[in-house]
Amino acid sequence: MAGKSGLLITGAVIVVLGVLALAVPIFTTKDTKELAKIGDLKVTAKEENTHVVPPFVGPAALILGVVLMGAALVRR
Repeated sequence: MAGKSGLLITGAVIVVLGVLALAVPIFTTKDTKELAKIGDLKVTAKEENTHVVPPFVGPAALILGVVLMGAALVRR
């Protein structure tokens, strides 16, 4: 029983990730780097990184998630 529900939950998570990949294909993150440290003095810099989700990932994740959820429902 746990295997079937695990498969259903995994499929649902993959579907949600696929929808997110379609809705937000480009996102940025901010990273703080420590450049120097002398005693109590710290010099830091903030850097923005842009990430691009390839266009095929969203639809592929949706299809895979639906297939996994379907397989879990058929096995019940």
